[in-house]
Amino acid sequence: MHEVFAVQEPIETPSPLKRDELGYRLRQQSLLGEFGRTAMQTRDLREILQRATELCAIGLQAPFVKVLEYEPDDKRLMVRAGVGWVPGTIDVVSLAADMGSPAGYAYQTGVPVISNHLEADTRFRTPQLLADHGIRRAINVLIEKGGEGKAFFGVLEVDSADPGQFDQDDANFLAGFAGLLGVAIERQQADARLHEALEHQALLTREMSHRVKNSLASVVGLLRVQARSAQSEDVKNALQDASLRVSTIADVHDHLWRSSHIGYVELSDFMTELCKKLQGNIEGHSLHCHADPMLLAADHAIPLGLLINELVTNAVKYAYPDGSGDIEISAREIDGHLHVEISDHGVGLPEGFDIDQPRASLGFKVVTGMVRQLQGELTLSRDRTGTHFLLDLPILSNTHGSSST
Repeated sequence: MHEVFAVQEPIETPSPLKRDELGYRLRQQSLLGEFGRTAMQTRDLREILQRATELCAIGLQAPFVKVLEYEPDDKRLMVRAGVGWVPGTIDVVSLAADMGSPAGYAYQTGVPVISNHLEADTRFRTPQLLADHGIRRAINVLIEKGGEGKAFFGVLEVDSADPGQFDQDDANFLAGFAGLLGVAIERQQADARLHEALEHQALLTREMSHRVKNSLASVVGLLRVQARSAQSEDVKNALQDASLRVSTIADVHDHLWRSSHIGYVELSDFMTELCKKLQGNIEGHSLHCHADPMLLAADHAIPLGLLINELVTNAVKYAYPDGSGDIEISAREIDGHLHVEISDHGVGLPEGFDIDQPRASLGFKVVTGMVRQLQGELTLSRDRTGTHFLLDLPILSNTHGSSST
């Protein structure tokens, strides 16, 4: 840390008659506290920089303030925020960063610079921006970002066209402001780096899901080709069932790479697409699907999709042996659990059927396995209206709705 002292010509101590000195300094301390709160609560760097210039103008009773950011490629200090300057100054006008200018000297040495008579100060040349605005006195302090890297952002400068005096206490106030500003800039830039890293990770995750979806789609195509050429009806049915299962997993990955929420699928959209695909694979039956809008983690969506696929396939095979019928699918969030119901209005399962018995079909073994994976419960009921499977799954998303992050 540089030793803090001011480079300045001798100045006169302001007379107590000129201003209320105690009130003036207390006001400066209050403004420091106000900016500290603002800087910690605001994420927009532009807003932080602009608010700093506004409060410094109040604190030093000066009409001109600017934040200068050092640009290493041009080796100049660019105006990034300010008050009092003519339109077209911010992000357009830059100052030299060499030792011959007040701002450049402050940036190069880290020493606060006070100059109360710029037109007569032989140490520095007066930058054209200041000359154009009739600036007669200025304070410049280094903005040093937080952290151990000793990285410097630029310079905080306060200017005035009146013949008053800036003193060491004013420089200390401005240095305190610059310190808070440096911490806020470092935090904002760290947030930006983190956001960039997360965006890159999200891009990789989406790309991976997209590639997995394409690979699984190729597997589905191969299974369907093999099913069409199979001589045995049992083999053909087994291959078709396998293709539906793989297709269901591919659908989840398709939603994952398109989703704005990394690692989640929108349940309502996913269920709608799943039902459309299932409808396309069953002739003579009508699927009716409803799902509450909510986000579901991918590791829950895959087994859930497989569960629905198996239970719908089961209803198609066994509920209506003599014709067609309706199959209803619903997914609702109730008291912290996801309730999924698959119902038909057919003849029902054989008397004495037990899904947990070893004699159960491969499809029901998949169902029981998925239920265990989800740590849920499966209830089977039969009545005059048909067969009803109710899945009680303790899987809630921590984000509801389908808005983008």
